Amino acid sequence: MRVATRLGTVLSLIGALIATAVAMGLIAACLALPALGAAGQATNGSIKIFNDMPGSFAMNPLAQQSKILAADGSVLATPFSQNRIVVPYDKISQNMKNAQVAIEDERFFEHGAIDPRGLTRAIVSNIFSNGTQGASTLTQQYVKIALQNQALNAGNTKGAQEAVSRTGMEGYVRKLQQLKYAVTMEQKYTKPQILDGYLNLVPYGGNIYGVEAAALSYFGVHASQLNLQQSAMMAGIVNEPGVLNPFMNPKGVLARRNVVLGKMYQQKMISRKQLIAAQNSPLGLHPTEASSNSCANSKYPYFCYYVISWLETQPALGKSPRERLATLQSGGLTIKTSFSPKLADVINKQIRAKVPQGNSADVQSAGVIVQPGTGLVLASGQNTTYSNTGGDFNTAVNFNIPGSLGGGSAGFQIGSTQKLFAVITALEHGYTPDSLLTVPPYDAMSPGSTSRTYDAHAFTHQDFPGACGLGQGEDWNLPNDVPEPAAGSKMTLSDATAQSINTIFASLVSKLGACNVLKTTTKLGVRMGNGSTIEAVPSSIVLGTSDVAPVDVANAYATIASGGIYCPPRPVVSITDGNGKQLKLAGTACKRVLTKKVAAETTQVLESVLTNPAGTTNGDVLLDGGRRPAAGKTGTNDNAANIWFAGYTPQMATAVWVGHEKNTAPMKNITLAGTFYKGYVFGGQLAAPIWEGIMNAALEGQPIKYFMLPDGTTPTTAPSTTSSSSSSSYTYVPPSTTAPPSSTSSSVPTHEPTTTHSPPPGRTHTGPPKHHVG
Repeated sequence: MRVATRLGTVLSLIGALIATAVAMGLIAACLALPALGAAGQATNGSIKIFNDMPGSFAMNPLAQQSKILAADGSVLATPFSQNRIVVPYDKISQNMKNAQVAIEDERFFEHGAIDPRGLTRAIVSNIFSNGTQGASTLTQQYVKIALQNQALNAGNTKGAQEAVSRTGMEGYVRKLQQLKYAVTMEQKYTKPQILDGYLNLVPYGGNIYGVEAAALSYFGVHASQLNLQQSAMMAGIVNEPGVLNPFMNPKGVLARRNVVLGKMYQQKMISRKQLIAAQNSPLGLHPTEASSNSCANSKYPYFCYYVISWLETQPALGKSPRERLATLQSGGLTIKTSFSPKLADVINKQIRAKVPQGNSADVQSAGVIVQPGTGLVLASGQNTTYSNTGGDFNTAVNFNIPGSLGGGSAGFQIGSTQKLFAVITALEHGYTPDSLLTVPPYDAMSPGSTSRTYDAHAFTHQDFPGACGLGQGEDWNLPNDVPEPAAGSKMTLSDATAQSINTIFASLVSKLGACNVLKTTTKLGVRMGNGSTIEAVPSSIVLGTSDVAPVDVANAYATIASGGIYCPPRPVVSITDGNGKQLKLAGTACKRVLTKKVAAETTQVLESVLTNPAGTTNGDVLLDGGRRPAAGKTGTNDNAANIWFAGYTPQMATAVWVGHEKNTAPMKNITLAGTFYKGYVFGGQLAAPIWEGIMNAALEGQPIKYFMLPDGTTPTTAPSTTSSSSSSSYTYVPPSTTAPPSSTSSSVPTHEPTTTHSPPPGRTHTGPPKHHVG
């Protein structure tokens, strides 16, 4: 049996030699070789098969790890399917080149695609010994492993197995095909190019491929820095990477390394002194993970996964999310993000200072910073630990991004931060910051009220008709904060915003048309966490009862900070492929959605939220001691389950959310970071101070910049103001007596009216919130 097997091996080798010689124009030499009977016929058949085979074989780009970089150049993660870093020939030490050639193909630089001397030696050895000696050259090995690699990358496991199969007629035919590919490779590429391709291609154990990744993984050095014994160890692993694991089988690896050193000495690559010194040295492993493959192991896992989710939307990386992820894991991409670790640390520090991770009230918090005019997300943070296993304050959910993107949250009710869009729509319809608005009469009782005193205004279908309105016969009894502004009293749009007067805003939206305000909300990019438009009902349009992710809130406010330019939020600045070509980013185009005048007037209204002592922040939330201009809006929803502050300067916009990830329990009479919050907690009490801390730290050392004025100019020094709303220079232009139509649709959805009430800090009301307010 052994003789028959040995004869088959010899015949295969003879046939391979003849076939290869034909391809090289050496048919005469092949005819001189002995061929008996059936063996000769088989050889002739092999020659025909060989000639009919395709010969083109290119050194295709190798699957290699990509890099996700922070804005400062630090590495967030290195996604890969194969841990490989391709390096050029001159970045590989001569020790490594010599070691690999010595153990795999000592005459590599002297022969062509096949080595006749090696083939003869293999034939003799296989005939007269019990062992089996191969005759593959390094080029042939490259072809075999490359074919296997290509099949694996294509998900063809069977093809990968067949690439290395040597049994049966099919195995023989595949061997012939690989030989022909080797011939064409030798004709097309230089020896250094082939060796470089080989050293970058072959496995070095585990999921480590190529010399650079192996050098970093085993010794913490680059391939260019490998010394003699390190090179010999790595070269020896290639023969059996599944067995020769330096960590699991150090004795076997050491013995194999010394064999490689012996080969190098025999081939006069090293001196006897070098041989003895190297063979007597330990393996000297210094395992180093150059960077994290998985975002889960990154210092900033939430942002890292946000980047990957966003990349899965990019057509330049493939036709589908699956293809795009495969490109990311194999294409050697360089992803430059807008992420600032410094700013992320600021967010996490400020959040945890007031809402510690693991607090007994089970309150979560998150914050995100967006750059106006670009949509670039500069940083994000939250008071949880990334984990797929769950548990208290352990979650894989990124609170800051929408779930529609992948890995994000369903969003949270945004409360009175929604009032921004009513302000914008009013200014677009001729109102000014100083326009006087009237408090509607109190002609109803708020839902659940035990008092017999009217404390709410009843809005009806007549106030909110159409597709975004109330149903026939449906009343929305909406109260105001305590102390309530007197019915029939008047206040400016700026003051109504600063004090977040619900009934005024509901009345204003009624006049403007609820669907018009909804359109404004949508054009500034605010959608629900599931990607759909916010609910087309008055409570959502006026008071923010729809669930929205913080990044979309921050980006809407960044649109105002930019002077009315909307840019889709994104975490990536650029993508460069493995060849250094920059790829086109999709969905990043900015567009003007508001006039400069409307954006400037909106800012003046929102500045009053921070400066008005009667407002929802009591005038206590200031940047740089009040020297740095800022604008924003508080928000609190049903039973203070979610509280917000979203605000901006010309340089950055930040949204802060505080609430419960998994329930709508009220934040009432709770202690956080040693501070007891009596009664219900509101946006101005907690979210706004967190925002203040983030912005002051983030902007430290940056120049003070001033907001653009309605006339299009931007002052370089603090502009003078002559009224509490900073808008006395405006001429009031009353809106049209005919409110803009909200809709002509006859479809009228019904909804549950909102029933929350959220007084700003400093007020005495401690009863349950009855409506959304800042």
